[in-house]
Formats: sequence, C-alpha cells, structure tokens
Amino acid sequence: MPKHSARLAGTAAVAASLLLATACGAGSTAPASIDLGSGPAAAGTVKKDALSGLNMSFVSYGGVYQEGQQKAAVDPFAQESGAKILQDGPTDYAKIKAQVDSSNVTWDVIDADSIWAEAQCGTLLQPLDYTIIDKSKIPEGLAGECTVPAMQYGMVLAYNKNKFGANPPKGWKDFYDTTKFPGKRAISGNPGDSAPGPFESALVADGVAPDQLYPLDVDRATKKLQSIRPNLVFWKTGAEAQQLVESGEVDLAMIWSGRAYAAVKNGAPFQVSFDQWMPVMDSLTVPKNAKNPKASMALINYYLGAQQQAKLTELTSYSPINTDAKPNLDELGKSFLTTGPGTAEKALKIDSKWWAQHQPEMIEKWSAWLGG
Repeated sequence: MPKHSARLAGTAAVAASLLLATACGAGSTAPASIDLGSGPAAAGTVKKDALSGLNMSFVSYGGVYQEGQQKAAVDPFAQESGAKILQDGPTDYAKIKAQVDSSNVTWDVIDADSIWAEAQCGTLLQPLDYTIIDKSKIPEGLAGECTVPAMQYGMVLAYNKNKFGANPPKGWKDFYDTTKFPGKRAISGNPGDSAPGPFESALVADGVAPDQLYPLDVDRATKKLQSIRPNLVFWKTGAEAQQLVESGEVDLAMIWSGRAYAAVKNGAPFQVSFDQWMPVMDSLTVPKNAKNPKASMALINYYLGAQQQAKLTELTSYSPINTDAKPNLDELGKSFLTTGPGTAEKALKIDSKWWAQHQPEMIEKWSAWLGG
C-alpha cells in the first residue's frame, strides 16, 4: 500500500528474483503432522526440520523493509525449519479478502497495517496461537488477539536546531505555538487516508489530558488544526516529509522517526523531541482459513526472536519489538530507537481498537477538513 511503501527508509524494490507464492505452490498441503517439539514456546526458535517439505509464503510491502525481514528472519527460519518460503507482495487487502471469501488462501503470514489488522480480527484474520508464539518479550499491550507487532517506529516532532536549539520545542503544545516557535510546519495530509497523529497532537496541544484522548473530539481537534493552517505544509509520503526537512522548507515537522533519522543522517540540521511521540507499527497476521496455521504461528514466533529483531533493525532502522534485542548501531541510530531507555515511556498511548472501529468515518472527516 502507498502509505507503507512511502515510509520506508529506501524505495528499492524487492529483488527481481522474488517468486509469486500463488504460482509456486505456496500454501500447499502440510505434512500429515507437524511436530514443533515439547515445552513452552521460545521466541526466535524452531525445531530443526519440523516443516520439511512444506511450502509457505510470506507477504509484506517490498523494498528494503521486506528485504530486511527476509534476511533477518524468514530465510533463517526456512533453513532451520526445512520449509520453503516464498516472498510475495505487496500486501493487498482486496486480495486477502478474495482469498478468504473463496476459501482459497495461499498467503500464510502477512505483514499488515496494525489498525486494519485490528479491525479484521475474526473476519479476515484468525486468532494467533500463543501456545506456539512466545509474546513475553513484546512490550505490554502491543500484542493483540490476531496480531503481534512486526516492528515499531513513531510519529515524532522534529525541529531545526539552528533556529530553535537554544529553546527547543518539547511537545505538541509547542508545535502549535506559532508565536513562540514561528515558521512552517510539515504535517501528514493525505486525502483518503487517516491515521493517528494530527488529531491526537491537536487535542494534546489544546489541553486534553493524554489519558483522556479517546474517543477523539474531532471538532475540537480540527479547530485547533485550523488555528495554524496558514503555517502548515502537507506531505503525502515519507519521502516528501524527509525532503521538506532536508530542504529547509519547514522549521518543524510531524514526521515518521525513520524519515527524520534519514534526513539527519543526510545532514539536515534537525533534532527530534520524543516527548509525546506516537507509536506506529506493522502487525504480523495469519489469514482466516490459512492452510497451515501451525506453521504460520511457528514462523511468527521465530520472527520475534531477539537476534532476528536486532538484525532487522540493523537492516531497516526500524525499532525492534523484542525487549531483549540489542542491535549494533552507531550513536545516531541508537538515539532514534523508539524502544530505547527513556524513550518508550514518553509515548502517547494510541487506542488502536478505537481507530479500527472508527477509521472510515475518520477518513471522511479528515478528507473534508483537508479539502475545506
């Protein structure tokens, strides 16, 4: 989906050798029985050759992100488990629905938007088996009935340190204070899409307590947004947001942490405040009526290992979801990890379940305000 492909730190396509799962027998009948071993599940492990002879497919959004997933977790899982795992994508919700509705499911593990996945739990997606998946190292509250995080990043406040370094903005209240912090602000503004970020920031800036954000008061939020509209520059993709920062066209930005990191690494004189940052993540899911759900759960469990998550971070710059993961990064990279000490605690709590229930109406209201 455009939202996901745009946010990646790079836009390279998955290698041309990617095979289409549907054309290569993915989702074929499992062996008569799958023995994953005894004892409690341990993230990052799988019984040797437990899935020998089984074809599977892993579906994600392409680019450096899916390449990182493949190298960090999927290929090593295939080598240890004996399964043949084919890459497919990009994630397409219409295709998922068509597969489930026709009872011809060829995708086994799917990386999807967390809010969409929350909304489809029990409909297009099946509950995860936590006797096979070890979620003990996932931060509390992030694993759902049908989803576990694939990685994490955040919507953060970035500011020009040459302009505001002596008195930097610290949170969303400062982002909306054009007197104390004059200049243009970049903000996500994609008609036809709405996600956590603008509404929450506006309400916090207007004095709503962080633990009282939901249900979102859209009228109050849009009124606050309207108060700084002359100072707003809207971006539709992560690449646009990064370019606005690098070019100096804006002095402050509501931007994905990975894009802020890339801009700073490229020399932009910007710094990030993690005060009231908003967590964003993808989710790993299993479609309803998947042919080999036990194998799908085993792949997800392996993906969540500390070593796999550390490698994924090193390859993609996204933050690891396993609390024991220790990626080998330079100091700049470490400073942008949303799971780092002293950073995770500063996050606003986003109610994904509320968003899942109300996203269609939020898209309508957001699009109306953008066009107004």
